[in-house]
This record gives sequence, C-alpha cells and structure tokens, in this order.
Amino acid sequence: MNHVRSACLTSIIPIIVIITGLFYVPTIQMADARPVIPPDEYLGYHDALGIYTVVGNVKNEGSFAVIPIITISVADGSRTVSETIRYVPLPPNGEIPFKVKFPDVTSHSPVLEEPTLTFERTIASRVPIDVLYDDTLIKHDDGHITGRIQNNGEQTIHYPKIFAVVHGHDAVLDITQNIEFIESIEPGEIVEFSMYPDPAITEDVFYYSCFGPVDTTVIPLTAEKNGGEYNFRYDSGSRYSGPVFDEEGTMMTIKGYNSFAIATYANFEFPAMSGNEKFAVTVNDQPIDFIQSMDELGYWHVAFSVGPISQDVVKISGFDKGIPPDLPRVPEWIKLSASWWAAGEISADEFLEGIDFLFEKAIIFVPSRDIIAPSQWTIPSWVAVPAQLWSEDQITDDEFLAMVEHLVQAGIIVV
Repeated sequence: MNHVRSACLTSIIPIIVIITGLFYVPTIQMADARPVIPPDEYLGYHDALGIYTVVGNVKNEGSFAVIPIITISVADGSRTVSETIRYVPLPPNGEIPFKVKFPDVTSHSPVLEEPTLTFERTIASRVPIDVLYDDTLIKHDDGHITGRIQNNGEQTIHYPKIFAVVHGHDAVLDITQNIEFIESIEPGEIVEFSMYPDPAITEDVFYYSCFGPVDTTVIPLTAEKNGGEYNFRYDSGSRYSGPVFDEEGTMMTIKGYNSFAIATYANFEFPAMSGNEKFAVTVNDQPIDFIQSMDELGYWHVAFSVGPISQDVVKISGFDKGIPPDLPRVPEWIKLSASWWAAGEISADEFLEGIDFLFEKAIIFVPSRDIIAPSQWTIPSWVAVPAQLWSEDQITDDEFLAMVEHLVQAGIIVV
C-alpha cells in the first residue's frame, strides 16, 4: 500500500549547502530566529547492527537562515557520551533531519538526554527540486519507498539528496535519505530515487512524510594531524567516525557503519596541499576501487562503494604531510577568467559564468536577486577595468566582490 504525506506541519524549504568556514559570515544570535528540535521528532534506537542511533529534525522558525549546532548527549550507564555536529545551513521556515551513530555506547538501555541547539546566522536559498507526488511515489511491502524528483529550476544541481521522516502508526521511527548517489540533475530532468528504513524498524513502518530535497549535505569531521587540526568532510549513505592519522600524517583510518540492507556510497572531500596527492583506499585491509577527482574549489574527492549491513575499517593513504593552508575565498579559475575577459580572450558570458558560480556557492549574496537564464546575462564593458585590477591583486577579493554585489543589486550587472 502507498502511504506518503505531501506536507508537514511546517513548510519544507530546501537549502544550498555552504562550505563550513569558507562562505558564511557568522553573526550574533538574534532573538527572532528560533531553530528547534521537536521532542516528538527526536529519538534514539539500536540499529540493525546494534549501534545506538539518534535521529531528529531541526526546524527553523526564524526570519533568516541559520547554521544549527547540535549537541547530543547519551547517558551510557555511569558515563555520558556526547557529540556536537555543525550542520548544514537551514533557510527560514525550513527543516532538515539528522542521524548520528554512537558506536561507543554499550548499554542495552541508554538514556537520550535533551539536545542542546545553538546557531549562527548565514545565507541559504531554496533549491528548485520537487518530489513528484504521483502514482510513482510508492511505499513497498518491505517498508522501503521509491519515487521521482524533478529539477524545476534554470540551473544544474549537483549531488541532490532527498530526506524524509519515517512514521509508525503513532510515532516517528527514523530519518532516512535516498540510497543512490545522484551526481547531478539538469533543469527539467526527472530522476528516480529510493529510500530504505533501518532494518531494525522495517516491520513497523506505516508512512513517510516531510520529503525535503536538498542540493547535498556533508558531514564535517576533524582529526589531529602533524600537531594540528585537519578538517575534512564526507557525504555518504553510511556513517563515519573516529578518524585517526598515523604518525607521519600520510594515512587516515576511519570507521564506517552501514546499517542498510543495500549497498550505498561514500564521498570524502579533502583539502589539497600540493595538488599532486595520489590516494589509495583499503576496506578492512583489502584494496578497493575508488574514484579520485578535484572540484572547482580545489578539494579532492575520494569516492567508493559501501557494502550492505557492514562495519568497516577504512584506510586512506597518500596525504601530504602537514596541515593544508586556508583555501582562498575565490577559486583561482574565476580570477583567471577576469583577466582573460579584460584582455578580450573570452566572452562576457564566459566571465559571467564565474560570477554566477560565486552566487551559486553563496560566496556573494544579493537578497533580491532572481535566477535568470544565461541568455539574459549582461555586464557593462567598463567593469573589465576593475576586473583586470582584481586579477592582478591590485584590489582585494573583498573589494571586488563588494563591487559585484552592489552592481547586481543595482541591476547594472544582470546574472
């Protein structure tokens, strides 16, 4: 029987992920921003692998976007185990579920304490992905669900995900997400997805609700490396914890937990140092196939498949020694395109692709900006002068970006 719900008690507004520490400017907390975790959507249970799992749903009832900072504490016999997660940006009136594994909890009857929720103000916009509520959205007899999403916007969206709340007859049971890796979805494109609840609660699943498409979510982690802190992120249907580097700082060991009865994926994002890193990956000391690539922001991606119902020890080697320097606020290729445009080597539209990228990644922001088709983009030729000065470091990134924001706000640059 098909049991789905098309809406929640509050609106679902998807979000654009902003890379932590690079693209937002923290501000003081404001009284009218009220992100909350509803008590009836916050619970803990032992998953199919026996690992204590905490799920919840953060709802932003305020008037501006926030980055939730959630501290979860579990009383495990005579001790308390806590974990703090700095979560993805959440727009006004939006919501985003979360799930955290506690493999160190050993009690058969742990006590989940009330969460602590703080936040920082940030920027987040709606992603135009919609779940299609038609006869293709089906809950199957084994408790899993299949459906379709569509990109109703003007731009390609990379690494989309779908979250949902899993209900029993009278209570929330779990938080789940699409199990397959979706690299991108083009404007107008329709993509199929599937979700599986944890096998421990499969028989109790009654319906799904609060479908929340997002452009991606990534989990930040920190490990000690060569006397400093090494910050990285991962995106996966599995959960990872306890990253440890060897003494040389060239190999990281991390534990992974996939409680789903189906294979999933893992995609780790590492800041580059030399840019010449050559990684190798083993799972339980056996070499595996993986894909290594670098994105537009200069981060390495190491992606591989994860088997069903598995507890793995993953080792990734090939890191350079030391701690990577802070990456620049603006990718170097955009500054190069500014120089080429000023010299007449590329078209204005090609340069504006870089400006549009800055908005897409929330490096710059204009509240009233509407997303339009590239065929309508315009920029005055005189902007080539400050663009050339910027590419030569005669004006700072902040000065150039502030100028672009002002010109877009005034309608002088249209992108």
